[in-house]
This record gives sequence, structure tokens and C-alpha cells, in this order.
Amino acid sequence: MLTGKHLIAGNWVAGETTFASQPAHGDAHDFAVGTPAHVDAAVVAAEEAFATFGYSSRAERAALLNAIADEIEARGDEITAIGTSESGLLEARLQGERGRTTGQLRLFASHIEKGDYLDRRHDQALPDRAPLPRPDLRMIQRPIGPVAVFGASNFPLAFSTAGGDTAAALAAGCPVVVKGHSAHPGTGEIVAQAIDAAIKRLGLHPGVFSLVQGGTRETGQALVTHPLIKAVGFTGSLGGGRALFDLCAQRPEPIPFFGELGSVNPMFLLPEAVGARGAEIAKGWAGSLTMGAGQFCTNPGISVLIDGPDADAFIAAATAALEPVGAQTMLTDGIAEAYRHGRDRVAGAQGVQELLTSTCDLRNATPYLFATTGKQWLGNDDLGEEVFGPLGLVVRVADADEMLSVAKSLKGQLTCTLHMDAGDTALGRKLMPVLERKAGRVLANGFPTGVEVCDAMVHGGPYPASTNFGATSVGTLSIRRFLRPVCYQNLPTELLPEDLG
Repeated sequence: MLTGKHLIAGNWVAGETTFASQPAHGDAHDFAVGTPAHVDAAVVAAEEAFATFGYSSRAERAALLNAIADEIEARGDEITAIGTSESGLLEARLQGERGRTTGQLRLFASHIEKGDYLDRRHDQALPDRAPLPRPDLRMIQRPIGPVAVFGASNFPLAFSTAGGDTAAALAAGCPVVVKGHSAHPGTGEIVAQAIDAAIKRLGLHPGVFSLVQGGTRETGQALVTHPLIKAVGFTGSLGGGRALFDLCAQRPEPIPFFGELGSVNPMFLLPEAVGARGAEIAKGWAGSLTMGAGQFCTNPGISVLIDGPDADAFIAAATAALEPVGAQTMLTDGIAEAYRHGRDRVAGAQGVQELLTSTCDLRNATPYLFATTGKQWLGNDDLGEEVFGPLGLVVRVADADEMLSVAKSLKGQLTCTLHMDAGDTALGRKLMPVLERKAGRVLANGFPTGVEVCDAMVHGGPYPASTNFGATSVGTLSIRRFLRPVCYQNLPTELLPEDLG
């Protein structure tokens, strides 16, 4: 079923050169290499499609989202087969991620049909107001135009071709051009086939969606700098995301870059909770830390607790829970190599103690556990840098004041977690004003892996967790990234958008 081609405005287009996929297991396939010319053709078609899709009804866009979900489900077995081969992820994980992807599409369809996301406002005219009359003013959120989306390496479905950024942009009325990730090009193509089938079934302009397969760095640069692209959605590394963000800012017409760039997601273990159930927390942490080989942007890599016998018991329990965890296949050779570099960086830092080490090579990852003091943490910014994989660092602080200092030293995070019992409330109150400034989501007595797709979810945070602290890449609020407010003054009803008429 694979063509190895790009999908550009309803046509499957070959490339002059190809690259071979690097599956974790199974056969490799050749895929066309994207070029700036492919990008230009896709973006021009997207701008043409916006003339109709940007002014389509909410019901029409909801029908598209539901149709895409239907078409993905119809290809479920095929997607699971190629997805597990390319990524090394287990079938159950791919099936769950597919359900999340289709559920997200259906949620967004239901959400836009209700219309609340439009934030409609109306200030009626006051012609007799003194000293000056007030005109009739109406405001509504309107789609911004073609959106570029970069597929993510760690979520072949939920954050890639038909993932959250694509679903949000389509829900808003924005055509999408996806740059597929070279780690899972086959998965991306089959999902693109599903989207194409939905567009054709509903008779929409084919430029509503295009997929340009992985290419050189020049291809990504061409996409974010194309003058017809009005916003970018990205999930990936800090280095790659920051480079694209800078390009967006340097354009003659700067555009928003909504980048989710990762996080160490620290957990603060307060004394009463550690004393009462430290072993239970340690076991849960080990499970969260190693889930999916630690390849989640919400992976809780840091545990902060007050030094003493309870800290010793927690570390012993965490070590015991991590020891039996075997090697897991990572998403790509490059990610596995970066994990080993991160391990070496942490292990070589001054004042860091090795608690659990093993051997990981090739594309495999095994868990590592290290410990340091609050003083060493505060003196070494590198310890706060993300290691993408199943590596944990315990920070043993001297007292509550030093715990608060560690919290204040944090860079922007996707999540911060408090493990606390009733007796920890006073310390929790001191930490909360700090943590809510550091993270997009603050949680208690749980683990941040597992991001619910719903109305209230925030998956974002201050830089470097994301490049826009006022946005989220998960949940219905994510649609607002691809809208802008427009005010209509004294316009006749016949000229107003349908949703304001």
C-alpha cells in the first residue's frame, strides 16, 4: 500500500531522490526526499484552498474531522503494523495512540460545533451616548491561513500527520502542510492516505492537506519561511525548535511558532508523604520514568526531596524498582545516541553519585539513576537539562528552604508535581506560587506521563518547555493558536461572517 511519495494537494508526487527508512524491525522502504519545490507547491495549494476552507461552516469542518477519524480507523491494522515496525513501539501502545488520535479529532469536531471557542462578543451601538456615540462592535475569532506542522519522532500518530496540531488547525479552518518525520515515513503516508480519502469523500479543495516527506534541513527552512505560511506547530528538540523559531521571527512578516521543546518535569516529594509512602511513590516513579523507554516529553526525570533516612529509603526503593527493567528499543538510532550522551553528561558532573548503571548500546536503552545534593544542583545548570530517555536524578536538599530554592532555579517546564499528604500543606502552599510560574500543568500525587485530551488540559509552559507560554498543544484550547480576533464595526449583517450573522 506504500507509494513512497509525497501527497501534494491530492496528488501523489515522486521525488528526484529517495531515502530508506530505518525500521526497528521488518523491511525498509524507500521514500521521496522533500525539496523546497515540493514545499512551495503544497503551500500555494493550501493558500488556494483557504479561499473556501477558511470560510467553511463549523459543521463542514466537523464532518471533515470525523471523516478523517473514520478513515484512520478503517486502516487501523495497517497503521499498527507499519508503526510498530518503524518505531519499535509495542502494538498496544500504537493502538492506544491511534485511539487518542481519532478521539482527539472527534472531540475537536464536537467542540467547534458548539461554537464557544469563537469567543463571540457584541457591544451594541449607543447612538445617543454623550459626549460621543458608540458604534456597533462585534468580535469573533477567525482562521489565520495555511499552517505548517512538523511531525514528532516520539508520537507517530498523536503528534504527527493527523495529530494535535493538524487537528487543531483544520478545526480552526486552516489548511495544513505537514513535514513528515523521517523516523516513521510509512506511518505518515498511510495516515495521509486516510486524510486524502476523507477530503475526496467530502469534495473539499485538495489543498486543504499536503504531506511532504522528510527532506534536508533546507526543506524545513523553506516551509517555515514561505511567505504564505501563517503559523507553525512543532514538537521536538530544543535545538531544532529554537532554530526554526528564530527563522519565524526573522521573516519579513514574523509569524508565531508554537514549539513544544521538552522538559525535565520535576517532582517535589514533601516530607510527610515520603515518610508515609515513599516506597510506593518510588515504585510509581520507576514505572513512569521507564514507560515507553522514557521517550515522553512529560517524563519525570527529577525527584527533589529532603535528605535523611526517608530519602535513603526512597532511593533504595526506586533502585529496586528500576533494576529489573530490561533494555527497550528506542525510536531511532539518533535518539539512542543522544540518550547515551546525556547519560555521560550527568554521570560526569561534579557531585553526582551513580546509583544504578547498566550497559545500553545500538538502539537500546536501559534505565539509569543518579543522585546529587541541592547545593550541587544549584551550582550546575546542566543538571536541569533534559535527557530524553529513562534516566532519573534524585536531588537531596538540606531542608524546605533549599527545596524552595531548587524550585525557583527551574527553567520553564511542561509539568511540576507535588507528592504530599495533609501534613505537607504548609510547604505545598509555599511552593505553589513558584511552581505555577514554572509550568503549564501542576499536579499532586500522580505522575505527569499521560496527557488527557480535554477542555482543561494545558500542554505547554514557559520557555524552554515551549516557545509560547500562552498556548497549549493538547486539548480544545489548542485550536485558538490558529485563530485571530477580528472586530467588525457597523457592518451590515450581510457582510458579517456566518457565525456572527
